[in-house]
Amino acid sequence: MKKIIILILLLTSVSSFAQQRRDRVKALKVSFITERLDLTEAEAQKFWPIYNASDENSTKIKYGEIGGIRRELNDKKDALTDTKANELLNKLVDAESRLYKENVELINKLRKIISPKKIILLKDAEDDFNRRLFEQFKKWREEDRKRN
Repeated sequence: MKKIIILILLLTSVSSFAQQRRDRVKALKVSFITERLDLTEAEAQKFWPIYNASDENSTKIKYGEIGGIRRELNDKKDALTDTKANELLNKLVDAESRLYKENVELINKLRKIISPKKIILLKDAEDDFNRRLFEQFKKWREEDRKRN
């Protein structure tokens, strides 16, 4: 019984830590993009609800659906039949199509709020932020390996 309680506490603390890390990354991203786009207060008030909703939808598609398809492919690739491969391929095409539509919809909504130049800068800022975040994760991983 003690082991179960300890395991639950450990999983809860790991989950809490992961959520804190996600919240911190999100806050850094907001700050980074706001600065890079030089959003006015009025622009930011309109921009962030639209951007966050689109980002949430895109994340669900990327990590939920597309990630699930990729995990299924990795788990079953040796026993994959053409029928099942075709089914997964159709799901992948559908998910990627919806992801594309989500991006187009975001751009169309943002055109009413910020300039086209700032929309272009947004894509650049997102790519730059993701690149920097990936580099930071690599550093943390290397530091963890050195410690262990």
